[in-house]
Amino acid sequence: MADGTVHVIGAGLAGLAAAVKLADAGRRVSLYEAGDHAGGRCRSYFDGALGCRLDNGNHLLLAGNRRTMAYLDLIGARATLVGPRDARFPFVDLASGRRWVLRPNRGRLPWWTLDARRRVPDTHARDYLQAIRLWRARDADAVAARVDRTSMLYQRLWAPLAIAALNASPEEGSARLLWHVVRMSFGAGGAACRPLVPEIGLSETFVDPALGTLARRGAAVWFGQRLRELVFDGTAVSALRIGGDTIELGPGDVVVLSVPAPIAGGLVPGLIVPTEFRAIVNGHYRIAAPRDPALGGADFVGLIGGLAEWVFIKRDVVSVTISAADRLVDRPAEALAAEIWQDVTRALALPGAAVPPWRIVKERRATFAAVPAQVARRPLSPTSWRNLFLAGDWTQTGLPATIEAAIDSGLRAAALVEARGTG
Repeated sequence: MADGTVHVIGAGLAGLAAAVKLADAGRRVSLYEAGDHAGGRCRSYFDGALGCRLDNGNHLLLAGNRRTMAYLDLIGARATLVGPRDARFPFVDLASGRRWVLRPNRGRLPWWTLDARRRVPDTHARDYLQAIRLWRARDADAVAARVDRTSMLYQRLWAPLAIAALNASPEEGSARLLWHVVRMSFGAGGAACRPLVPEIGLSETFVDPALGTLARRGAAVWFGQRLRELVFDGTAVSALRIGGDTIELGPGDVVVLSVPAPIAGGLVPGLIVPTEFRAIVNGHYRIAAPRDPALGGADFVGLIGGLAEWVFIKRDVVSVTISAADRLVDRPAEALAAEIWQDVTRALALPGAAVPPWRIVKERRATFAAVPAQVARRPLSPTSWRNLFLAGDWTQTGLPATIEAAIDSGLRAAALVEARGTG
């Protein structure tokens, strides 16, 4: 049945990954996107007010993100990532003014925890054994219930890592999900922890090369085509109602549904999906900022004790990400821009600098809530219908809602299509 068409619904990273993988395998692919652009929450665009291109969010990748690297290899874009030769994570404690660089060693044996120059200041090697408690966490456990909340390691590593990775506070975020993040990063050794960012922008790394690859493989890509209904007949999807058209499916056709969880839940009868979401706030400032030599001249820095959490230094823009930001989304953008900028000036040693042109972007439903009750609602890719598969960072990947999870879900759905088809 491999002669049919694979209809991929949604051109976010999950949909792009599925479409590219299937097209590379020689399948006939049609990709439909409701909007006028691909990439979903991972793309770049031109901001007229700032007069430059912006990424709609900030994403820090790791060299050990195997599924992401496999996708970038498929579209020939791995070389568009840049980063240091070794794992280096710079931090600034805004309360004390202390600056340091977390530097895991390349191998899996974590001897770096024995070196005070490499680990978090004011911590001891034995503190890092708390990771074992994350490993032993139950499905219902939150992060804060599994590690010592009074420790400096919690304040300067576990809490910032949980908020960034889970987009949830440590008090509610899933300890099991955080363990998987730790296992795939620090647990895999410093070589897997090497941080990477797009040299130009998210679209130039993840989206444009994928669309180019699909064009070369003969895939059809349609924008402005919203799926209104899946028509079911017995054990299969029999038709797609997209826009004003009805597309009848043949016996060899397959559907990969890669849309946001609430939309999928409304399209597929009986599908259980996450129903709670958390916000992310991003601030963009049009300024060419210097990189701090004391922090190794890094392109990013983590902040402790401020409103801002991660600052990314790009060619002509400084971008800030604040996760688990439900408390901030109703605040006026002007007030947020001013307060965030104060953290930026302290982090980048720009005392007294006036607030440059800015843009505040609030994503109220950025990711599903990575709390135990919602994690339990993540569905598998296969469904009750033999020709319908799911993809999206909200599906059951074992990871938080990250780029790695989205791409993993798309590649996983593609593998299932190839393995099972409609037979």
